[in-house]
Amino acid sequence: MFTDLFSLKGRVAVVTGGSRGIGRMIAAGFLAQGAARVYITARKAGPCEETAKELTRQYGGECIAVPIDISTTAGVDMLAAEIRKREQRLDILVNNAGAAWGAEFDEFPESGWDKVMNLNVKAPFFLTKALAAPLRAAASAERPAKVINIASIDGIFVNPMETYSYHASKAGLIHLTRRMAARLIRDHVVVTAIAPGPFASDMNRAARDNADTVATRVPAGRIGSDEDMAGTAIYLASRAGDYVVGATIAVDGGIVYANPGLKGAGWE
Repeated sequence: MFTDLFSLKGRVAVVTGGSRGIGRMIAAGFLAQGAARVYITARKAGPCEETAKELTRQYGGECIAVPIDISTTAGVDMLAAEIRKREQRLDILVNNAGAAWGAEFDEFPESGWDKVMNLNVKAPFFLTKALAAPLRAAASAERPAKVINIASIDGIFVNPMETYSYHASKAGLIHLTRRMAARLIRDHVVVTAIAPGPFASDMNRAARDNADTVATRVPAGRIGSDEDMAGTAIYLASRAGDYVVGATIAVDGGIVYANPGLKGAGWE
């Protein structure tokens, strides 16, 4: 009964923003658990293709680069068309691509608002919508398809950094996850979210470049590892997470719930 609880054997996944950081961690985890094909996207073709080659060499499945900028609906439609051309069924979609923008309140530009909201909220919704047909084709009551949105603990509480559109976008994505989950579960498509804390990435340079300092402010005493992020995504993507619908899991070493006094430390 429990033998293949976390297996992703034979499944097909798309991970946006999969060339580096959290997206790469998740793509690697899926391949390690037997995924047949994992498509990764990124704006820059070179890093995307190199990551795909490295992950394909390292694991049994195939990692395929699809370098497309999905910050516009045209890019979203282009990616969806490419996936639909290659796959009739899609088991897993991870909406990970994201952006951040920081500026003082009186100086915060409209461009910084639109860029972040478009990529962090609009793109996940319209990409899921554009890939609904292959997701539904793969879904059944016995083995639902999965959509995993990558939010942030900054969508749960407010840190002191003036990243207005980032905070709003991640809070919005968490609630959008609930709304999408309520609708898509009737099609046997399970929608959930992950809210990461400090993981080493280009977006979280503090964790990447000063891990020891950041770790002193995390109840668990360290920043997140590749295994922490991959493990959570594997759980949600596999049979183990089939009955988890609409939930957002904070993967943050206890920042949000274990020590309220640490709120506002500034993680992303």
